[in-house]
Amino acid sequence: MTNDIDSVDPLDQQDDLHEHYRFVVDKGQQPLRVDKFLMNRIEHATRNKIQKAAKEGHIYVNDQSVKSNYKVKGKDIVRVLFTHPPHEFLLVPQEIPIDIVYEDDSVVVVNKPAGMVVHPGHGNYQDTLINGLIFHFEHLPENQNNRPGLVHRIDKDTSGLLVVAKTEQAMTHLAQQFFDKSTQREYIAIVWGNVEDDKGTVEGYIGRHPKNRLQNTVFEGEDAHLKGKPAVTHYEVIERLGYVTLIRCILETGRTHQIRVHMKHIGHTLFNDERYGGNEILKGTHFTKYKQFVDNCFKILPRQALHAKTLGFVHPKTQELMHFDAPLPQDLDAAIDKWRNYAKSSQN
Repeated sequence: MTNDIDSVDPLDQQDDLHEHYRFVVDKGQQPLRVDKFLMNRIEHATRNKIQKAAKEGHIYVNDQSVKSNYKVKGKDIVRVLFTHPPHEFLLVPQEIPIDIVYEDDSVVVVNKPAGMVVHPGHGNYQDTLINGLIFHFEHLPENQNNRPGLVHRIDKDTSGLLVVAKTEQAMTHLAQQFFDKSTQREYIAIVWGNVEDDKGTVEGYIGRHPKNRLQNTVFEGEDAHLKGKPAVTHYEVIERLGYVTLIRCILETGRTHQIRVHMKHIGHTLFNDERYGGNEILKGTHFTKYKQFVDNCFKILPRQALHAKTLGFVHPKTQELMHFDAPLPQDLDAAIDKWRNYAKSSQN
């Protein structure tokens, strides 16, 4: 009988290894090869790389090194360990231009462009906002994930405002505000379809999609709280533009991909949100002329139509209520104008 667990790697031999990935297998998971399991969860991973890692003894299940054909089951703890630290912890200062909206001794408010990753991670180890921050500012405090200055984050292809802590006191104070949901965050988005209600609220537990691990989804039902974290998004229609709607979203919570997931959940996927299917024509005709128009909009705005426009928080030192506003970036503004003109011409 084949032994899929290598018993030659006791816990004490893991002391010199660094954890790169850690997953707790869902309770209802059917037996699945660990290489397939990891392929579904690690972005850009190939089966060859995962099998090589297993062959070299870098994949552990419940603190035992396993081969690639080991079958994981519910509640297993799967970890990938290497002798070198994760690349995101090998931070290299880089002279990257940063659009600083405000700065004092305690905080920095940054207007992040679309396309810039906030912190290093798998596949993005340089040219991130943090690489730039540690070049421009010394001795930034680290958060619980060892990321200098970072209190919150926005997605790579979302533009807009972020607050960065410059002191330990500011880090603690700001983190508490985000935990207490007392910060003010407003986003502007273009979504597919005509949003019927002028105002609304989307609630639901957000967690990892069971079939597409690169997406999150909304869970409902009695066991939803076991599969995701509670999330609340308030939205308001700004302008109806025919087959798309310009909306404002106010976050009550801050889950990963929250607006993108919540809007898709109610049938209004963000315009050109590739990960969630918004880069296809979801509303309107399929006539050639209309398809060309939408393709042109995609070229003008080659990312999800989402911008973190306003940010409000209590200053950690002065206790003053601070409020910042970032104008719409050129690509989003241009796409809105294009849809506005299309909607007007369609009515004539």
